[in-house]
Amino acid sequence: MAELTAFHFHPGASLLHTLDVRFKILSFVLISISSLKAYPLSLSILTLVIFYAILISYLPFKSILKELRYFFVLLVFIFIARAIFTPESPVADLKQSVVAWQGIYSGALVCWRLLLVVLLGLIFVSTTKPSDIRIAVEWFLTPFPFIPGKRVATMMSLIMRFVPLILDQARETVDAQRSRGVENRKNPVYRLIKLIIPLMIRTFEKADKLAVAMEARCYSEKRTNKALSSNRSDWITLFGIICLSILLVNN
Repeated sequence: MAELTAFHFHPGASLLHTLDVRFKILSFVLISISSLKAYPLSLSILTLVIFYAILISYLPFKSILKELRYFFVLLVFIFIARAIFTPESPVADLKQSVVAWQGIYSGALVCWRLLLVVLLGLIFVSTTKPSDIRIAVEWFLTPFPFIPGKRVATMMSLIMRFVPLILDQARETVDAQRSRGVENRKNPVYRLIKLIIPLMIRTFEKADKLAVAMEARCYSEKRTNKALSSNRSDWITLFGIICLSILLVNN
C-alpha cells in the first residue's frame, strides 16, 4: 500500500485545521492573487509565513519536497527560458540568445511566486477535508441560480479525492516497474508508455468502481450538509490575511 502523500488530508488540531473552510478559501484566494504581484521583500515575508504555517500544522516537510520534485524541474525550465529570452543587460552571449540580468531576476521572481502559490494550495488541501470543501463551494455558489452549485461542488470534491489516489497509484506502478527492472531500459519513451498505460487503466477502474458504489448507495446531490459556523478566530485570521495581502501588493 502506498504511503500517505503530502496531497492527502492530514488530520490535526492546529489553527489551520480548525478554521472555517469558507475563510480558508477566501484567504487562499487573497494571498495567491497578492503574491502574483509581490516583489522580493514581500515574498520573503510570505515565505516565512508559509513555513510557519507548515510547522504549526505538523505537515511532513520531507514529503512535501519529495512530491514537488517534478514541479522544481518545471521551475528550472521556466527560469532558463526567462533568463535567455529577456535581452536586457546581457550577462553572457550564447550562439543565438543572450542571458540577461533582467532575465535572471524576472525568472527567479516568477519561479518564487509560483512556488509559494503551490505551497499555499498544498497547505490548504492538507488541512481541509474534501467534504468540507464541497460544502463551502456549494455555499459560495448558492446565490447564483444559473450555476448548479451542488453538482459543481460534488465534482470538485471528487477531483480532490482522486488526485491523491492517482499519485498513490503512480507511486505503486513505479515501484512495481522498478522491481521488474523497467528503469534499466535506456529508451525513455518505452518507460513512459509502460508507466502511463497501467496507470490510466487502474485509474479508470477505480473511477468505475466509485461510480458503481455511488449508484448502489443511491447517492444524490440533494443531501443535507453539515452547518458551517464561524467564530472570532476566523474573523481575526481573515483580517490578518487582508492586511498581509495589502502589504504584499504595496511592497
